[in-house]
Amino acid sequence: MRPLLIAVTAAFSAFTLWVLAQTGLVGFYEQLLSTPAGWQVYVDIVIALVLVLAWMWRDAAAHGRRFWPYALVTLALGSLGPLLYLLLAPSAARASARAAVQH
Repeated sequence: MRPLLIAVTAAFSAFTLWVLAQTGLVGFYEQLLSTPAGWQVYVDIVIALVLVLAWMWRDAAAHGRRFWPYALVTLALGSLGPLLYLLLAPSAARASARAAVQH
């Protein structure tokens, strides 16, 4: 599972950097929010990431990890924050995250 997480994080990071280089941060949001379909996608992602942030907050508290650096990355760059949180988790926390996903 870890090699897949590394590959997804690396690919998504590279894609995010490429998109931001093409559009800039302001241009990204201008394009995203220029249509009702873009609004729907944006709201859907916000809902999903709020749920992920709630999980990360509880998980970080339970495992003595910092929450805010990953929350800030999530707020700025979306899924990259949770991907890094999982990728940089100590092995016991990764086992806990796996168990939570399976239930």
